[in-house]
This record gives sequence, structure tokens and C-alpha cells, in this order.
Amino acid sequence: MTFLPFTRPSIDEATIASVAAVLRSGWITSGPKVKEFEAALSSYCGGRPVRAFNSGTATLQVALTLAGVAPGDEVITTPLTWVASANVILAAQARPVLVDIDPATRNIDLDAVEAAVSAKTRALLPVDLAGLPVDRDQLYQIAARHKLRVIEDAAQSLGACWNGKRIGESGDFVSFSFHANKNVTTGEGGALVLPQDIDPALCERLRLQGVSRRADGEMDVDVLGGKFNLTDIAASIGLGQLPRLAEFGERRRSLARRYFAAFDAQPIAGLELPSRDFENSNWHMFQPLLPPGTDRGSFIAAMAERQIGVGVHYPALHLFSLYRRLGFALGDYPQAERVGARTITLPLFPAMADADVDRVCEAVAQSLC
Repeated sequence: MTFLPFTRPSIDEATIASVAAVLRSGWITSGPKVKEFEAALSSYCGGRPVRAFNSGTATLQVALTLAGVAPGDEVITTPLTWVASANVILAAQARPVLVDIDPATRNIDLDAVEAAVSAKTRALLPVDLAGLPVDRDQLYQIAARHKLRVIEDAAQSLGACWNGKRIGESGDFVSFSFHANKNVTTGEGGALVLPQDIDPALCERLRLQGVSRRADGEMDVDVLGGKFNLTDIAASIGLGQLPRLAEFGERRRSLARRYFAAFDAQPIAGLELPSRDFENSNWHMFQPLLPPGTDRGSFIAAMAERQIGVGVHYPALHLFSLYRRLGFALGDYPQAERVGARTITLPLFPAMADADVDRVCEAVAQSLC
């Protein structure tokens, strides 16, 4: 029986050929393909300025700088996310202020955010977990009331929307990731959508060592930048992927519907299914919660014996040693802890067959016997 991973990128032969063409061209780092990819992303985002990076983490880090987050500031985010969302705040020498999740959406509980705002709060950094967007209306109402910048961690929500508008078309800073497991990939990579008050040239300097160049060969460095540029090799993959985003999204929605139908037809006691949002979510991941008391390690091993891969996205980050040393503790965010301890990510990617979903659901039932 063939092993079924929890995700696998769909890269066609034309894209592979385009990568080969870049390799033959002799220009393999940042160049014309990056500019072409940025233009395509800008068009997707309604003409907003977009700059490509070598990771979604880098986009967040630069966004914090552009948002004016300084040492001693506070940035509000969620404890239920990939740890990069909070690590970049620490890297800016600011403090991550965590707010527990809404148990229905598993995103940050916006009703609890305002109680966490203080005189030191500079920005909100919400995360669209599994591709389900945070309520953008409520989010920006809070930001406006408190005059806060917003850095949307939309790493998982390219192709999602809010009330019919694409994520990235509006808002403040919007950060996308093109990691190998994302709905659109460049292997590794990311992009930052910029608001009107930010100079794209400054973003570019922060992306590459703070360097600005003149036509006569002279250069200057006026800000402390990093080494965050995307390569033309990666951009050529993205150019092959982006036109297929709608196709990928439709297939993901179809697979998610089949998961729900299968689990509805044969319910498993205690298995908690995710929110059934087929209007806004891009169905980046399908994440049930295991029945209370299930040993997750044993479950993952049982699924592996049945040749099915299972992911864990994500443990509650405040329980990691780094964050415990900052004073966070078990019991601080009970909803995030509950979900983080029981979550599993089942296979969901466009190349899956309908029969693969049926096979996964059967394996889940057998593994929980």
C-alpha cells in the first residue's frame, strides 16, 4: 500500500521546465522572475504593492520593523500557531502578549483582545489558522479604536476570503508563506503585501542588507536589513503555482466536504471536527481533535502502520521552554492548550483521490478502537 502523506505539493511539468530554464539562464538568484512573481501577486491582491521574500517568517520580521515596533513594545497574537508568529516579536525585542482562542474557529478570540491592549501595545498580529480567516471587520474595528497597526499572519490563507474579498486585497500588512506545505508553494518563500503609507523601496532595503544602489555603481546602506531575498528559481515555481490557486482551492473544498460526509455518516465518539466554513476558508488543513484521553503518539503510530501520515499543527506555543522562561505557564490559555493537545492534521492536498479520504477515515476509526 502506498504511503499517503498529510500533504504533498502539486507541481506540473511546465513548472519543472521553467525551473530548468532559470537554471540554464545563468541568473538564479533574485532577478526578472522575482519581479514577475511580485507583479502577479500584486494583481491577485488588487494592485497593492507586494514584495517577495525567502520565507513567511522574514515577511513578519520586516513587517514589524515597518510597523514601527520597537524594543519594549507589545504585540498581541495567538498562542495557537507556528511558533514563528511569536518568535519574530521576540526578535524585535518586543513582548508577545497572547490572547486565548475562540474554541469554534480556533483563531484568536477577538472578543478578548481589547482587554489585552495596554499603553505599550503597538500592533495586532492575528493568525488565520488552517486557512480560516480571522474576522477582518472586528479586527480592524479594534485596531482603529486603539490606533494599532495590524500585521495579518496569512501564511496559511492565500486563496481564502472574508465576506467575498480576497485575503490580501485590503487591510494593513498582509504576510503570506509559500512553504512546501502551503496551498501555493515556491519550495520556501513568502510575500508581504504593503499598505499605502509604506515605501516599497524601504521594504526592499530591509529585505537585502539595507542596500540601495545607484546607476553609477555607488551604493549606500541607511537601515539595518537582513538577507531575506527570494531567488528566481523559487519565483519560477510560484509563477507556475499561482494560476492554479483556484483549481487547488476547489479541490481542497471538495475533499473537506468528503471528510465531513464520511465522519457524519459514521461518527466517532469524542472526535471534534473543525469549523465548516466553505465561504471563507481555503481549507489549507483538515484538523479534527482527538477524543479526550487519546494518546496522540499512539494514534500517529497506528496511522503510520496503515501507511497514512498525520501532522500536528500546532502545540500551544506558550508551553515551549523558551516561553515558559518568559513567565508563561500551563493553564494560562486553556482553550489553546485543549486544542493544541488534541489536534491532528489529516491528509489534504489537491492530488488526493476521493478514495484516499475514505481510506483515511476508515484508518482513523480503526486507530481509535
